[in-house]
Amino acid sequence: MKKILISALAVASVALLTGGPIAAAAAPAGDWKAARAAGLIGEQADGYLGIVGTPTPELRAMVNDVNIQRKSVYTRQSAANDTTVEAFALTAGCNLILNSPAGSKYQAPDGSWKTRTAAPPERDSRCI
Repeated sequence: MKKILISALAVASVALLTGGPIAAAAAPAGDWKAARAAGLIGEQADGYLGIVGTPTPELRAMVNDVNIQRKSVYTRQSAANDTTVEAFALTAGCNLILNSPAGSKYQAPDGSWKTRTAAPPERDSRCI
């Protein structure tokens, strides 16, 4: 039951992370959605963004800014639901990868970067 609740809350957090206040808060550091569309950054199973290629100071700042905002959301949500930040972030990461747009990058369980297609993404075995 607890896993179902965490999963439902993580799905709800995807909306916050991809288009709500988190996206707006990340805007000053750069347009992370454009960087994702260009394949410069991608979703990781741990719930955070990662840099796909060569990191630049601008990409690092952008990714760090978004990840700080995400951790804040994960921390609040995990505390409210009696789970760990890591467990909540993993569930959110699984859902972010599953719901990422075609053409965007995501990190496969083996650590390699893959491009999202219409086919189901490779997912971490801990994803429910």
